[in-house]
Amino acid sequence: MASSKKLLLLAAQLLFVAASWTSPPVVHASPGGGGGGTSMKRTHIRVYVHERFSGPNSTVATVVPSPLGNESSTFGMVGALDDELRASPDAASPIVGRFRGVFVGTDLADDEEYVSSVTVVFTAGSDHHGRSTLSLQGQYRFPVEDDVVERAVVGGTGRFRRATGYSLLKVVSATTEAAVFQLDLFVFTPRAGY
Repeated sequence: MASSKKLLLLAAQLLFVAASWTSPPVVHASPGGGGGGTSMKRTHIRVYVHERFSGPNSTVATVVPSPLGNESSTFGMVGALDDELRASPDAASPIVGRFRGVFVGTDLADDEEYVSSVTVVFTAGSDHHGRSTLSLQGQYRFPVEDDVVERAVVGGTGRFRRATGYSLLKVVSATTEAAVFQLDLFVFTPRAGY
C-alpha cells in the first residue's frame, strides 16, 4: 500500500515537471527590437529605506534565532522587516511605500550571510497607491556598510506586472539604533498590454 502511494506521488511530480517543460518561453527584447518580441519599458526608481533596529518602533526583528545556539552564527536564523520607504534620506520626507520581507541566515561559517525575499509596496501616487508592488530576491552579507546589495526583481503587480530587473541597496547612514539605505530599482516591464 505504501509503495502505491509513493508511485502515485512520483507520477504527480513527473506530470508537474512535464507541464512546466511544455510552457511557452518568455521572450524579452530590447526597446525597438525586432523579431516579434515584446519591447520592454525601463523604469528607474530611487527611494530610501528607513530601518529601525530597536525600541517600540523597531521595523526589523529576529523571529527565530539560529538553532546552532552559537551567538556568532546566524545560520538558520529567520527575521522579518517592515521598513518605511521615503522620498529622501530625511526622516521627515514623505512616505512613498513599505519595504517588507523575510530573511534567513544561510552561512554555516561565522559570516553573516542571508537570503532575503522582499516586497516593495508603493503607497504614493494615484497610479500606485496600494496596487503596485515589486518583488525582490537575493543574497546579501551583513553589515553592508562598504558594499552594495544587489537583488533580482523577480516580479510585480499593478503597474509592474511581469516586471524583471534588479535593485541596488547601499547604506546612506547608520547608527546602532537605525539605518537609512538608498534603494535604486531598475525595472523592465512589457510595453504591450497585459
